[in-house]
Amino acid sequence: MSETKEFKAESKRLLEMMINSIYTHKEIFLRELISNASDAMDKLYFKTMSDSSAESVSRSDMAVYLALDKDARTITITDNGIGMTAEELENNLGTIAQSGSLAFKKENEKTEDVDIIGQFGVGFYSAFMVAKRVTVISKAFGSDKAFMWQSEGVDGYTISEAQKDTCGSVITLEIKDNTEEENYDEFLTPYKIKELVKRYSDYIRYPIKMDVEHEKMKEGTSKDGAEPEYEKEIVTETLNSMIPIWKKAKSELKDEDYNQFYKEKFHDYTDPIAHIHSKTEGTATYSALLYIPAQAPFDYYSKSFEKGLQLYSSGVMIMEKCADLLPDYFSFVKGLVDSEDLSLNISREMLQHDRQLKIIAKSIEKSIKNELKKLQKNDREKYEKFFETFGAQIKYGIYESYGMNKDELQDLLMFKTSYRPEAASDSDDKSTSQMTTLEEYVSRMKEDQKYIYFASGSSISRIESLPQTEMVRDKGFEILYLTEHVDEFTLQMMHDFDGKEYKSVSADDLGLETEEEKEEIKKEQEDNKSLFDFMTEKLSGKVKSVKLSQRLKNHPVCITSEGMLSVEMEKVLSAMPDGKGAKAEKVLEINPNHPIFGKLKALYETDKDKVGEYADILYSQALLIEGMPIENPVEFSNKICEIMAQ
Repeated sequence: MSETKEFKAESKRLLEMMINSIYTHKEIFLRELISNASDAMDKLYFKTMSDSSAESVSRSDMAVYLALDKDARTITITDNGIGMTAEELENNLGTIAQSGSLAFKKENEKTEDVDIIGQFGVGFYSAFMVAKRVTVISKAFGSDKAFMWQSEGVDGYTISEAQKDTCGSVITLEIKDNTEEENYDEFLTPYKIKELVKRYSDYIRYPIKMDVEHEKMKEGTSKDGAEPEYEKEIVTETLNSMIPIWKKAKSELKDEDYNQFYKEKFHDYTDPIAHIHSKTEGTATYSALLYIPAQAPFDYYSKSFEKGLQLYSSGVMIMEKCADLLPDYFSFVKGLVDSEDLSLNISREMLQHDRQLKIIAKSIEKSIKNELKKLQKNDREKYEKFFETFGAQIKYGIYESYGMNKDELQDLLMFKTSYRPEAASDSDDKSTSQMTTLEEYVSRMKEDQKYIYFASGSSISRIESLPQTEMVRDKGFEILYLTEHVDEFTLQMMHDFDGKEYKSVSADDLGLETEEEKEEIKKEQEDNKSLFDFMTEKLSGKVKSVKLSQRLKNHPVCITSEGMLSVEMEKVLSAMPDGKGAKAEKVLEINPNHPIFGKLKALYETDKDKVGEYADILYSQALLIEGMPIENPVEFSNKICEIMAQ
């Protein structure tokens, strides 16, 4: 006899909500049911180990069996675990969110060998996302009777006696018919089932087996040129690997093992630059296997890229990409984390932002930084390759946090530099530049050097041709070459390194002149104030001022800027859709030792109109040197030709 029972009102609402919205992907039903089967076998193993009166069982005899019947539209999941009595079926399956696994784990908290996955009491009901009817036949360990629980969803369920010879449970799902929006047939194909087991349940400790149909050649049918004949055979396949690589001892694994796992798991055809395999116990207990890729995904610097590590709970994947485990500046890291003590809510897909997760994330961040520092120290070539690919992300990490992440990241930074080792020969390629860390730069600073000097430009060759670098190089001071858009913004946010301030070669005061030289240039500036005021006026708002330069040696003019926004930063911002209004406060600097200055002074006394023309030409020349566009190229060209014809 069976009696139809209704779910409680709150359970009905929860079931409706769970079926329709809690789980993002219908396919996780298989993960949940396999996890429950694994729990049932763990419970049986533990019971026989702790109960001297019970007959012991071996884990090697336990397995999960999957079966598909395409014609009947059923999926069957069978286990030889502890099973359930009628009362347990009523309590565990009749009351949603009542978890027998959670209660079992609480009762045996001090036992190390208990590894219960299903703690939430809702996972079983994910079956109704794909099934129109669910039938459970179960026989509890040590019981003489078996019982059947059956339900079509929110309308209720029945419990009745059934026939079953051995302990364990058999769950049969009658799969829904296809709709215009959903294709349920795919869950009745061996290929799809294999894929889901591999993705979500590959590391369940028990074998997951399924009979799969194959074709093989009939013996003796391919002789004497005859067409071969084939016959079908059923092969029982084990679908999961059972032992996660991250739970193996490091001594058992070689680099080839780690690299092969990476390429298979994360669909990359190149070996990673480095891997981090760690197991941490204490405040946060987890295993992690992290990889630093050799190349960026094609969409890495696009909005569509999603960062995150795969998150496992006791070998069961519960989240494909857990973004909370990685800071943005380490978003290039791929890998996974497996923890048994995360606080999860009713769906394994949704993770609470709790203290445990934050502790793990902080520990992982530290591990990644330590690995990168080790790589920087021990394998410079690999590190430079890494930084060429992902260095911009670390720079953005400093810039976007307004320098808050400076202490964590500045040691990882590298920049191209004017420094050449003394051993470098004259035949060395001058178009390239070696990389330096900030620590290395500071270690090479001269005693009288006040600042860390930098120059910005689109390429090394363009930077080295900038007039502003003349005086700094003449003094023998090293210059950082900033060739990426984010570089100068990053240094501004950092302000200093080891107490040494960053200084652009285009800054007002480079700290290179003696007091005597400063006074001399100041007097010359005051003596020609009217000339410079006139040129500033003629340039009509294009520059904030015209003045004599303290930095030029051979070149006649250059453009510098005052304030926080440099000329190079203006170029970067102007290229952005919302940055057209960004303007640097430009200064036109003139070399007091160049013949052009004498020419300007003489013309100012005899032909001020010509001075105005010269001011415009010199300004356009300075812009071109900086790699900036000029307003009227035709007018500039005509003026040059007029001068040449004189």
